[in-house]
Amino acid sequence: MTRIVVYGAGGIGCYVGGRLAATGAPVRFVGRQRTADVLAEHGLRLTDYLGADLRVAPADVRYETTPGAAAEADLVLVTVKSAATESAAAELAEVLEPGAVVVSFQNGVRNGDLLRERLPDHVVVTGMVPFNVLNRGGGVFHQGTEGALDLQRHPSLAPYVDAFARAGLPLTQHDDILPVQWAKLLLNLNNPINALSDLPLRDELSQRSYRRCLAAAQAETLALLDAAGIAPAQLLAVPMHRFPVILRLPDVLFRRLAAKMLAIDPLARTSMWEDLEAGRTTEIDYLNGEVVRLAESLDRSAPVNAKLVHLIRAAEIKRRAWSGPDLLRELQG
Repeated sequence: MTRIVVYGAGGIGCYVGGRLAATGAPVRFVGRQRTADVLAEHGLRLTDYLGADLRVAPADVRYETTPGAAAEADLVLVTVKSAATESAAAELAEVLEPGAVVVSFQNGVRNGDLLRERLPDHVVVTGMVPFNVLNRGGGVFHQGTEGALDLQRHPSLAPYVDAFARAGLPLTQHDDILPVQWAKLLLNLNNPINALSDLPLRDELSQRSYRRCLAAAQAETLALLDAAGIAPAQLLAVPMHRFPVILRLPDVLFRRLAAKMLAIDPLARTSMWEDLEAGRTTEIDYLNGEVVRLAESLDRSAPVNAKLVHLIRAAEIKRRAWSGPDLLRELQG
């Protein structure tokens, strides 16, 4: 039977791997001791905005804390934070059998390439998780927004398609994953805004001032992508280049359109908010920081995204909740 390992099993890893395990796939998790302790006591409970409620009993959760647990994996889902990709690749290179399939389910646009470079004897596929997962504590992980799993098309994925479909996580394969990654990154530019607001996603996006902050960050990024010759994929009901216009609409008009664009439930939060809550370093350098790097490669600037990077780095040291008007003034200034 195909052996699946989730490497770096935090929020996304526990949710994706948990749904696979709950629907019959043989899954082993590798991650931190604190998560292992929680799951040993509570097991896993996986819920979503559509009402799904799946469980894996504590005795059935195979969660380990050393790289050697991945040694016999046929499929590895890498879900570590972007800053840990280099070390994860080095650890996997030491233990994986040649030919194992490795999928990067991480934020940013460069992790798949890094894994591919460090794991030349393995099949590395770049993937993307488009939805938000909230760790509610006690082994409960909740998907708060819609979306399927996106991956670069590859024949090595064929044996796993049915297992993901049974888990309610169908795989959408693309001939070119980079436009999809940039489209997701455009949506993730809201992560720092949500984290700084200290509000649930739906509450934050219901306020025009916060949406104008996101519109400014997206418009800046879209101009840079256009200069670089990168056309982001259309992930939702409208093309990405129209998002800034829609975000700037008055609240009443936005609510009407948003209901047709993306399902978000009241529990949804961003992973960056969770990181700040837990006192962890965020992935800001691999989201808005990626926009700043793109601007530098084009000999341009990205002042809005650079400011968001600065504000999140400050928040990693000392939290502050920003109102929409105050944050907008800060970004415009």
